[in-house]
Amino acid sequence: MTDLSTAAVLDAITERRSERRDFLRYAGGAAASAGALSLLAACGGSDGTATPTPTPTASSATADLDVLNFALNLEYLEAQFYCWAAFGQPLAAALTVGVGTTGTVTGGAAAKFSDPIVAQYAREIALDEIAHVTFLRSVLGGGTGAVAMPAINIGGDANGAFTAAARAARVVGETELFNPYDNDINFLLGAYLLEDVGVSAYKGAAPLITNKVYLEAAAGILATESYHAGLIRSVLYRKGIDATTIFAQANALSDARDSLDGGSDIDQGIGDATTANIVPTDANGLAYSRSTGQVLNIVYLNKAAVGSGGFFPSGINGNIRTSAASG
Repeated sequence: MTDLSTAAVLDAITERRSERRDFLRYAGGAAASAGALSLLAACGGSDGTATPTPTPTASSATADLDVLNFALNLEYLEAQFYCWAAFGQPLAAALTVGVGTTGTVTGGAAAKFSDPIVAQYAREIALDEIAHVTFLRSVLGGGTGAVAMPAINIGGDANGAFTAAARAARVVGETELFNPYDNDINFLLGAYLLEDVGVSAYKGAAPLITNKVYLEAAAGILATESYHAGLIRSVLYRKGIDATTIFAQANALSDARDSLDGGSDIDQGIGDATTANIVPTDANGLAYSRSTGQVLNIVYLNKAAVGSGGFFPSGINGNIRTSAASG
């Protein structure tokens, strides 16, 4: 197994920023060939620059590694969704192999953005999520310690997980489809569905991590996911002022998440036309936590204790696999 040093974390952050600058420089060019190369690099293709790898050391923190691998499964899901939406292509195959069965991605398409600002946000978040996958895999020792990407369903057709989630939340009718790649609003709602879960997952995982260096790394990802979630909620709220049905749709997705993760009310919508709710917190201004089982309830789209479903049709890889029985 590998361990992290502070220097390695800082090196990874520096490399991450450099890669983003490179991407933005290429993406702004008019040449189609330059654009194609930038997309390949953005989704994890080789750009000739080695990714810093933490110095390998012995580690007995099996529980910590299980939690990080659990998080990696969620990062695979987010990275595939954003990479497809922003760049029209999947995460690079080299970033999907590892321990366990490597799955395939069902669904996924380039989003039909009409708002260039939303498209820019999508590209930035995609780069972050790809970096999270790369970073966690390096922490876990690459393909020898990191779990492989499981089968993922990010489709918006009749068999798509996004359609199933939207039907369950009554965002669409029982026979209607919900395609997050069809337009800006659908993309934002799809992102909203995933982002808030990611924040609560990392918050809930914090007490489970004993190694302080691993905890610091997870805290860094939590902070990034929180920025993402706040951004998505903010843009949805602003667009809801002009189309109030967006409030109902976002709040319905929040209620659906709450119905899946148990009896406690730990989810919040984005507000209404008179009151914004950009940051969902408790009375102390603290973000909510979800257990691994509760997180899996949502991504499996099931209230029962099951090992697969929804966005992960064959379950996730690793030792943490089962959702919680939430009644």
